[in-house]
Amino acid sequence: MKNENGCAFPVGKARKSMLLAALALMSSSVFAVEPLSVNGNQVLIGGQQGSVAGNSFFWSNNGWGGEKFYNPSTVSWLKSDWKSGVVRAAMGVEDPGGYFDDPAGNEAKVRAIVDAAIANDMYVIIDWHSHYANEHDWSQAVNFFSRMAADYGHTNNVIYEIFNEPKQVSWSSGVKPYAESVISSIRSIDPDNLIIVGTPNWSQDVDDASFDPIQGHVNIAYGLHFYSGSHGQWLRDKAQTALNNGIALFVTEWGTVNADGNGGVNYGETDAWMEFLKNNNISHANWSINDKSEGASALVPGASTTGSWDSAQLTASGNKVRDIILNWGGAAGGGDDCDSATAVNVPGRIEAEAFCGADGIQTEATSDTGGGENVGYIDIDDWMAYRINVPAAGDYEISYRVAANGAGGVLQFEGKGGSPVYGQLDIPNTGDWQSWTTISQTVSLPAGDQQVAVAAVGPGWNINWLDIKSVGPNPDPDPKPGETILIEAENYSFMGGVEVESTSDVGGGQNVGYLDDGDWMAYHGVNVPSAGNYRVEFRVASQGGGQLSFERAGGSPVYGTLNVPATGDWQNWTTISMDVYLDAGSQDFGIGVPTGGWNLNWFSLTKLD
Repeated sequence: MKNENGCAFPVGKARKSMLLAALALMSSSVFAVEPLSVNGNQVLIGGQQGSVAGNSFFWSNNGWGGEKFYNPSTVSWLKSDWKSGVVRAAMGVEDPGGYFDDPAGNEAKVRAIVDAAIANDMYVIIDWHSHYANEHDWSQAVNFFSRMAADYGHTNNVIYEIFNEPKQVSWSSGVKPYAESVISSIRSIDPDNLIIVGTPNWSQDVDDASFDPIQGHVNIAYGLHFYSGSHGQWLRDKAQTALNNGIALFVTEWGTVNADGNGGVNYGETDAWMEFLKNNNISHANWSINDKSEGASALVPGASTTGSWDSAQLTASGNKVRDIILNWGGAAGGGDDCDSATAVNVPGRIEAEAFCGADGIQTEATSDTGGGENVGYIDIDDWMAYRINVPAAGDYEISYRVAANGAGGVLQFEGKGGSPVYGQLDIPNTGDWQSWTTISQTVSLPAGDQQVAVAAVGPGWNINWLDIKSVGPNPDPDPKPGETILIEAENYSFMGGVEVESTSDVGGGQNVGYLDDGDWMAYHGVNVPSAGNYRVEFRVASQGGGQLSFERAGGSPVYGTLNVPATGDWQNWTTISMDVYLDAGSQDFGIGVPTGGWNLNWFSLTKLD
């Protein structure tokens, strides 16, 4: 199997998989989500204005079709691929196959989603998905939410939605008394997690609730539902009335199509709704993660039940919603406008929030010197892009103002799009999200107008600014025939399966290690000054020997293979070589690992004739 760069994916990664799993478990407790609170008509995230976007699962009812997606893999995929910040477990109640028929089975499905959301640092809505909750025995809702509060109320992740969509019922005499009873039971256990109360007429009459809001309890928001094909400006006007009257709203369910779940995507109204939600800091969860044959489903019939969906497995609604969530970015938004952005001249300082493109991150107020905002809520594969103008090719020191409330953060400075990779830095644990320190690295940059990015290789850190200044010119980037081109192994453009570590070889720095069968490194844009025969040398160390291949990136042609000798220790270094014929010009080389168990510090090319 090949990736998009034509290089073989690694195989046999049991050792690294266990390490990554352990790190994932640690990160779930270290990098928890910020608490939600209500202040006036705003649901605050960590005390700051903002909003999150995500997905609602379909009814949990047995035999309804949507329950097959209630698994941790689906939640993980929504977080990693869609950048979803919230998921909603819509537990059916009174309808066939729901909680009243099978309480243990439906509660287990909800818990699967809640546990997975917590593990992925997401918010999760526990939804009593009923139209008649006020007409049933309230004790069943009270008992259910009491268990949820006892088990999950200590986390910031959980949101309680105690009534999905009341139908045509009075707010003051129907919904409100029920809500006050359930809220009191939750608050006796969990004093502060967000509680959302549905509103009459399918959670559209939020204005009714705003004239008689629930009193005596903190952190209460009200459910607003809409479907773009059926609900337009008239419903936004009702929502605006509710906001003007001082209650906070949370859109726990919305669709791009008609209210019956059918029809095509109404792109114009969907965009109008997203603008309204964004401008008013209203979070939302789209209906629904399901493959039912209807317009509201995010997935086509037969789509994978565990994620890993490409665009062909998404419906028109699914593709639209994924794009919305990817570019939501909480308080900051996202997207990409780097081509039209004004380049920042180097040397200079760039505020982190002044990106021209971003994915997955949010901004927030900072208490660092100078105030303003910082970028935060950074997860693996998030990034921020900047357009810079470098006056001359050379070595530049890049300083980063960072904060972290735990270990494990890794920053990567790269060309926008991921290549080339200029370098990585570990983020120190500063003890608090607003305890700041400055770290730096020296990288070699080409001259001219260019787009670069700061990417997260490891999660859980904030950045306030980056500062770029020259520390001296590069040597001639185009070596003449007869000179040696030296390439540090850790300066790969792409890789599969490898890791870097400090080296005790001459010159210090880092080497590439932990090489297993099938691993690889790719080095793009190596300038070969003229065609001819070259000696390619490799600086290696090995406990027990192995084999390397030198090839064009992508695996063909293979210029040659070498046996790596056993040097007796991972840091006992020796140099091995092969002679090959190379074409002139910019080349993309690859180093493959037919047999693992060796380290690589550098390789070099020297013209022989």
